Amino acid sequence: MFRFRGPVRERTTPHASTTDQRLLDSSGGADWVHTDPWRVLKIQAEFVEGFGSLAETGPAVAVFGSARTPTDHPEYAAGVEVGRQLAEAGFAVVTGGGPGAMEAANKGASEAGGVSIGLGIELPFENGLNPWVDTGINFRYFFVRKTMFVKYSQGFVVLPGGVGTFDELFEALTLVQTEKITQFPIVLFGSAYWQGLVEWMRGTVLAGGKISPVDVERLVVTDDPAEAVRIMVEAREARAGAPSRNSHP
Repeated sequence: MFRFRGPVRERTTPHASTTDQRLLDSSGGADWVHTDPWRVLKIQAEFVEGFGSLAETGPAVAVFGSARTPTDHPEYAAGVEVGRQLAEAGFAVVTGGGPGAMEAANKGASEAGGVSIGLGIELPFENGLNPWVDTGINFRYFFVRKTMFVKYSQGFVVLPGGVGTFDELFEALTLVQTEKITQFPIVLFGSAYWQGLVEWMRGTVLAGGKISPVDVERLVVTDDPAEAVRIMVEAREARAGAPSRNSHP
C-alpha cells in the first residue's frame, strides 16, 4: 500500500496522525516553543515548492467536487466534460488530485491534451493522486494548499461535493466578498444539488441581514458545461483588459 507524506511516497500503513493534526492538535504543554519554529521551515518549503511548480501554469480554473463520486455516475461524466471544455478553451485544470469528481475533471483535461494539475493533501485514508494528473504536488498543510488554489486559479467550478468542497467554496466566496481577490467567478455545477443551498442563503441568510444581495449573486448555478466555461472565458478576457496595477509581494 502506498501513502504520501507531503510530496514523499511511502510503501507503508497509514500513520495514526497527519502533519496538520500534529500542528493544530496541541497537547497544551510547552514543547511547542521548541518544535513550532522548526515547523515554520517545513511550511516555508511547501510554499516555495508550490510557487516554483505552478508559477508558469498560465490561465487556470480549479474544479472541486466529491472524492466519493462513482465513475459510472452522471456527475462523473459531467466532470469529464467540464475538464475537457476548460482545456479546449485554453485553461489548465486544477483539482485536489483525488478520486471521484476531481479525477473526472483531470481526466477530461488530460484527454483533451490540456494541462491537468492535482494539488493533493496528506490524509490518513487516501493514497495519493489520481492517474489523470500530469503535474502533481502533495501538500502537508491545508492552508498552503488552499493558497495555491486561489493564487493560481482564475475561477472555481464547483461540482457536487461534501465538507471539503463546501470549505473551498465558502473560502473563495469570503475572499471575493472582502475583495482579497477580484474578477473571480464561482460556478456551482448541478442545479438539483446546489439550488437548495442558494435558496437558503437568499431566503434565510440574506433575509436575516447577514449578507448582501451581491453575495448571493456571485454564485452562478448551471447544468451546462459550456456556460461554465463561457463564464470563465469572459472573466479571463475582463482580467486581460483591466488596467494593470503596481503590486507588492
